Amino acid sequence: MKKSFLIIISTILILIFVISLWITGTYNQLVKLNENIKKQWSQVENVYQRRADLIPNLVKTVKGSATFEKSTLNQVIEARAKATSMNINPNNLNQYQISRFQRAQEGLQSSLSRLLLIVENYPHLKSTQNFSELQNQLEGTENRINVERNSFNDQVNHFNTYRNKFPKIIIANFFPQFREKGYFKSQIGSEKAPIVNFQD
Repeated sequence: MKKSFLIIISTILILIFVISLWITGTYNQLVKLNENIKKQWSQVENVYQRRADLIPNLVKTVKGSATFEKSTLNQVIEARAKATSMNINPNNLNQYQISRFQRAQEGLQSSLSRLLLIVENYPHLKSTQNFSELQNQLEGTENRINVERNSFNDQVNHFNTYRNKFPKIIIANFFPQFREKGYFKSQIGSEKAPIVNFQD
């Protein structure tokens, strides 16, 4: 009787120990994946900030042309202000927050595209070294934005896939920081790449 009681107690303790190890391992892996997302999010913010930092110089260069449309410059300045005022808590990277951030950034991108299109009508401005350098930096920054957004989506995919598997989802649902994360999504119509030609 004593022996069977000890076996039952030992089995229960071993089972509790194994379950505790599994819960701890799952929690630690969720923490690691969540931190990877936060790290990648900071990279996304960095490249968007780099683009925002280039805009004042671009506006200043374009403003030098007295005949340039001021309303377009104002639209770029306003879109930049809106995009840079958008703050997202890295602990709350849900789809709604990511979509809000993305809309603000797309508004800025749209204003910049209009500005660059209008610059085509000003060959003397387009040919200045300062404008050309800024344009190249902007193009490089847009490429980095794309790379960092893709890396962010990869990290989110890895996290969401891990957390949504049963029984890990049970552990994840106990902790608010392990909610499902949001992705950057393609713009409607972005399946066709725009044709951009800055050369005459």
